Amino acid sequence: MARNCPSTYRSPQMNPTHTDNLKSNLGEASDHLKQAASHAGDAIRGAANVAGDEVRLGKANVKSELADGALSGIAALEEGAGAAREQVDQLMDKGRDLVDSAADLIRERPIASFGVAFAAGWIIAKLARSGDK
Repeated sequence: MARNCPSTYRSPQMNPTHTDNLKSNLGEASDHLKQAASHAGDAIRGAANVAGDEVRLGKANVKSELADGALSGIAALEEGAGAAREQVDQLMDKGRDLVDSAADLIRERPIASFGVAFAAGWIIAKLARSGDK
């Protein structure tokens, strides 16, 4: 008797029920979600590959700049040594000029030079003795 009940009987020619439509739509939604997850995974893998490539490129650029900086630093050190030699040479030339000037002055005025040297020695001796007390 249950077969004659209109609520449970379906004929093949009848339209699908709401439950059938729900199941169909949920199945289709599930398929779309699976595809979306697959595409998202592909996108993440692609982004990770691109990011990895960018990191490798950045690392190579950093290494290159550090190497160039080291070479520039070495070149600056070499130039610094040359500049120091130039300064020492200039100081030596000035020292020679002072010694030559002093020698010329001593030749021109030997008695005055002796007096100045004697007075300077006497003052230095006095200062040294006063520091001992």
